[in-house]
Amino acid sequence: MRVLFMASEAFPLAKTGGLADVSRALPIALQSRGIDVRLLMPGYPSALTRIEKPRIIAKLEPAVGVNDAVLIAGKMPDSDLPVYLIDSPQLYRRDGGIYQDENGEEWPDNAKRFAFLAHIGARLAMGRIKIAWQPNVVHANDWHTGLLPLLLSMEGVARPRTIFTTHNMAFQGNFPASALGDMGIPEQFFAGGAVEFYGQVSFLKAGLTFADKVTTVSPTYAREILTPEYGCGMEGILRARGKDFSGILNGIDLTMWDPAIDTCLAQTYQAADIAGKRACKLALQRELGLAENPEIPLIGYVSRLTHQKMADVIADAIPYIAEHNAQFVLVGEGDPRLEAAFVAAQAQYPGHVAAYIGYGEPLAHRLQAGSDILLAPARFEPCGLTQLYALRYGTLPVVRKTGGLADTVVDANAEAVGGRIATGFVFEKPLLEDVKSALKRALALFREPLTWRRLQLQAMAQNFSWDASAVEYLKLYRAACGDIRMDALPEAQIDRMDAESTRQIAG
Repeated sequence: MRVLFMASEAFPLAKTGGLADVSRALPIALQSRGIDVRLLMPGYPSALTRIEKPRIIAKLEPAVGVNDAVLIAGKMPDSDLPVYLIDSPQLYRRDGGIYQDENGEEWPDNAKRFAFLAHIGARLAMGRIKIAWQPNVVHANDWHTGLLPLLLSMEGVARPRTIFTTHNMAFQGNFPASALGDMGIPEQFFAGGAVEFYGQVSFLKAGLTFADKVTTVSPTYAREILTPEYGCGMEGILRARGKDFSGILNGIDLTMWDPAIDTCLAQTYQAADIAGKRACKLALQRELGLAENPEIPLIGYVSRLTHQKMADVIADAIPYIAEHNAQFVLVGEGDPRLEAAFVAAQAQYPGHVAAYIGYGEPLAHRLQAGSDILLAPARFEPCGLTQLYALRYGTLPVVRKTGGLADTVVDANAEAVGGRIATGFVFEKPLLEDVKSALKRALALFREPLTWRRLQLQAMAQNFSWDASAVEYLKLYRAACGDIRMDALPEAQIDRMDAESTRQIAG
C-alpha cells in the first residue's frame, strides 16, 4: 500500500491549528504499520527551512499559470517520514501567514495557490512527475486539497483511489466564479453544479462530491454534519454519500505529548508520580506573572479566539473565575476584539489572570502541564486535540457536549448514573451559565484532593494514540482500492532515477 498524504500544513514544518498535528502524526502511525506513506504540502519559508536532507528532484511543468516551481524531497524532522515540498516562490514564499497576510487578510490568490497544490498532487498520483513512485491512494485533507479528487476523477478508471477528510465544515474554500480560470477546472463542472455553491466555486464541495471515500474526524461530528444545524449547507451532499462517508476519531502523537518525556516542561512526571505537575504549575505561575501558590486552582485556555471556540463566553466567565479565588491563563490569538477583552481582564485582575496573545508550541505544552483545569468548550467541534492533550497531562477538561468533545470526555457525574469512567466536566448549551455551572463543579472537586487525584488517574489512563484510528484508515484505504493494483519499481531503480533527476536539475 502506497499513500500520498496531502495537506496544507504539517507540524513542525508549518502550523496554524490541529490539522498540522494530524498531518504529522497520522502518516507516521501509518508508516509504523508498513505503509509507504509520503506527505505532499506547499513549500512555505518555514517548511523549506525545517525540512531535513532537502534536494530538488523535479522541475514542475506549468499549471494554472505558474511556471516557477520545483519539487523538493526530504524528511520530516525527527522521523523517517518522506516529505515532498512544492517550492513556488510566487505562491508560497512570502511574508505573513500560510493563509493570510500580516494584517490578517486572506491572500487574494488563495484559489490559485491551493489549486496548484491539487494539480501537482494529481500529476504525482498519476505518475507524471518522474520520481519513480506512484500511490495506490491519495488522502487529501480539508478544502485546500478539495480539487484533487475532482482532477483524478477526470482520469478514468486507471487511477489511484481518493480519500477526502474534512476537518471542519465551516471552512469551505469558497471563491468567486471569476476565479475558475485560476483553478484549471473546466467550466462545465461549475455550470453543472458539481463545484458550484451559492454562486461560488467551492473547493470543499469538490472534495466531498468526487472523492471515493469521505471522512471526518469524529463519529459524533459525522452524525452532526448530516443536519442543517452543523452541515454548513452541505449536509445533503454528505447524506447522498451514504456508506462512503464515515467518522474516524483523531488521535494524538504520544512522542510529542507525553509529560514523562516532554522537554518543554520544568519537570517531567507521570501518572504514578505526579509531583512534577506541581513544579510545572509553579513554573507557569512564575513565567506569566501570577501569584505563586499551588493551592490556587489554575484554569488554562489555549485556543484560537473565535466564536466557534466560545472565546466570547470564556471572556465573560473571567470575573466568575477571579471571584472564586482561581487563576486563569490564556495562550491564543484571533479576533482582535476578543484579544483586547482578555488583555483588559489581565489588567483588571492582576495576579489572577494572564493573557499571552499569540501561540508558541513550548508554551502550549507548559500550559497543559501547569494547569489543573483546561477550558476547551466549543459551539461545534469536529474533534479537538487540546482536551486530549489535557487528559494525557492530568489536566481535567471542561467541554461542551458536541462533536469530538462528546466522544472523548466523560462527565464526572456519569459515574453516579452509568458507571462510566469520569475524566472531566461536560455541559450542554453554549451559554455563560452552563460554563459557570461546570466550573463550579470542577472547582468544588479540586478542593477534594482524593477525588481529584482519582479523576486525574482516570484521565491519564485514557489511550488516544493514533493506533486504533490508523487501523481504521488502513481498512478504509483497502476498501477504496478494491482489486486495483499498481506495482512499485524496485528501490534501487527508484534511487537511480531520483539521482538522475537531481543531476539534470542541478545541471
